[in-house]
Amino acid sequence: MKLLFLGTGAADWPVDVSGSEEFRRNASALVDAKILIDPGPGVLDAVRCFGVDKSQIKYIINTHRHGDHFCKNTLEQLVAAGAEFIEMKADDEFTLDGYTVRALRAHHGTCAEAVHFLISDGKSRLFYGLDGAWLMYDEVQAIKNAHVDLAVLDATVGNSHGDCRVFEHNNLRMVIEMKASLEAHIGRFVISHMARTLHDDHKTLSEQMNAHGIETAYDGLTVEF
Repeated sequence: MKLLFLGTGAADWPVDVSGSEEFRRNASALVDAKILIDPGPGVLDAVRCFGVDKSQIKYIINTHRHGDHFCKNTLEQLVAAGAEFIEMKADDEFTLDGYTVRALRAHHGTCAEAVHFLISDGKSRLFYGLDGAWLMYDEVQAIKNAHVDLAVLDATVGNSHGDCRVFEHNNLRMVIEMKASLEAHIGRFVISHMARTLHDDHKTLSEQMNAHGIETAYDGLTVEF
């Protein structure tokens, strides 16, 4: 399986791509150029920037309807190009061209319908966990039962402490603790959904997380597993 990060930023990143090389679009990812996770406002620009043929995108799934993860214009353009929007709620499971996609309830207080995804192609398994704070019990059990090859975890809150956003997003200490608790069941850990105002530069963040065996995503990163 191949995962392309089209965007790795939280909601406080601007849509305009003109800026420093530290720029992050709103978080979105593409599985094997076929399954798009979150049709956010920066997806069409990312598709052009990273040389993706949008007509190859066959399915679109969405974690939740917050504006940084769901854009009506993006969805309409991709559907017009041939994609199918698959609406999923917690506990739904679909088979899409040989991929099994399961939705799991996420710990994201400002959107009760938010879900995370467990995706398998029969050989590799991906857990995609943006947005959300501590993983829910059912998610942990699903991960343990599946043995996940790659987990993408929310890291919105950075090094900030005493921040109420940890009740629906992770800070880095939470990610490190979850990694320590689940590393027997997950092959690789990657963080995404970094807030612009709560993180160091990418190099500093990467060095900090590499020390714990956790990779830091950036726009355009491709991970094969």
